[in-house]
Amino acid sequence: MAPGGIDEKWAAALWSLAASAMFLWPVVYRYFPGIQLFEYSLSKYSRRLVFLVFPYIHITFPEFSGERMKRSDAYAAIESYLAASCTQSATKLKAELGKDSSSLTLSMDEYEEVTDDFRGVRIWWTSVSRSPPQNSFSFYPQPDSRRYFRLVFHRRHRDLVVGSYLDHVLAAGREAAFRNRRRKLYTNNPNDNSFGYRKSVWSHVTLTHPSTFATLAMDPDKKREIVADLEAFRSGKDFYAKIGKPWKRGYLLHGPPGTGKSTMIAAVANYLDYDVYDLELTSVKDNTELRKLFIETTGKSIIVIEDIDCSLDLTGERKKKKKKDDKEEDDKEGGRKPPVTPHGDDEKQSKVTLSGLLNFIDGLWSACGGERLIIFTTNHVEKLDPALIRRGRMDKHIEMSYCCFEAFKVLAANYLGIVDGDHRLLEDVRVLLDEVKMTPADVAENLMPKSGDEAESCLRRLIQELEEAREKATVKVEEGNSTDGTAESEVVSN
Repeated sequence: MAPGGIDEKWAAALWSLAASAMFLWPVVYRYFPGIQLFEYSLSKYSRRLVFLVFPYIHITFPEFSGERMKRSDAYAAIESYLAASCTQSATKLKAELGKDSSSLTLSMDEYEEVTDDFRGVRIWWTSVSRSPPQNSFSFYPQPDSRRYFRLVFHRRHRDLVVGSYLDHVLAAGREAAFRNRRRKLYTNNPNDNSFGYRKSVWSHVTLTHPSTFATLAMDPDKKREIVADLEAFRSGKDFYAKIGKPWKRGYLLHGPPGTGKSTMIAAVANYLDYDVYDLELTSVKDNTELRKLFIETTGKSIIVIEDIDCSLDLTGERKKKKKKDDKEEDDKEGGRKPPVTPHGDDEKQSKVTLSGLLNFIDGLWSACGGERLIIFTTNHVEKLDPALIRRGRMDKHIEMSYCCFEAFKVLAANYLGIVDGDHRLLEDVRVLLDEVKMTPADVAENLMPKSGDEAESCLRRLIQELEEAREKATVKVEEGNSTDGTAESEVVSN
């Protein structure tokens, strides 16, 4: 048993003696004023006596704390730490499937005791449960029992335990809880308070997308470059602190539709084991709400804004909009009535500005928390405002292009089991892919086996599709040249 269990009887006797002394002391103090010096000496030696008989320190960590009885983060971290590090020696365990856990977790049962060794120091942990007083009253729901962990250690190790061991326990416990959690895919809720209560700003489902870098159709050299960049980011906490930058990184994925931008995001999330926050800008009311959404995100996460060029008027089009507004104002002054905006549309329209989004990415608010990736996707990178995608905001630009032969070999291995170029039709595919632009999504659809197709049938279907695409491209080019020639002859004749 822990030191606390061995000396409980002695401790109870000492506390009883101390209580009697406290009751009698005012009487003695009143009739013997000169006893103050004796009081000081008695207090000094009594403390030494207590430390001599019971030289151990107790620290308790309650499960619930605060006025609203919120579950303590420290308790949860300690529970995860003990489950991962110390339960091997426990004889009474309980198995639970936590709300955010992906598997059963074994933890200490009530009144179970384990030991831990840290830098040669023996430390005791005990799980304790007590029923609350029957006459207690609170406006907030109370737990059926009040659980807490009791930490016991020798007083000569106080500096080590308080200064180093507790930090180690909290860090290791949070890391263990993170590894055992269910990863989540979040989306922001619309700002609708019509029912009179405040709902969570994010809702979520379990993230189960199977995409990995091994199955991603992309040039292998480019994949290795991206993986190396992700590794440098994940292990770069000290480096970012040294250079004075928030621990975040921006990725811009750009390319035609069907080139795998969303699949890339899932592969990054699976590689880093991060949660994903899919931010829908059109449902964000204004810049203030955008900041609130950012504050509610956690570390080790990816914040995604897909099709950024279509989300809001954050591109170069805002200049055209300003000219249009000026023209409408001139028409109004000239007697022409501008188009009527339907009632209520202005109130529902998002008022997020480019400035607000830039602050969201790399302003002061971006330093709240750490270890976040911010990923934008777009089909038309030329439409984006240069201020939005400059280095320092979108640090790494990744072009998701048409399917090359190296990317095709990944798809052939995934869909047809063809590895190391072991098929006679692959050379025909290689030649056609050098001449024809086809997205990985279109290539994958042609490789999808249908009704028991053999690998050769799928490849022939792909070759036929590529040949038809090449013919269409050739006809289009010839028509364009013909049109240009006719125009030239017309100009010359005139």
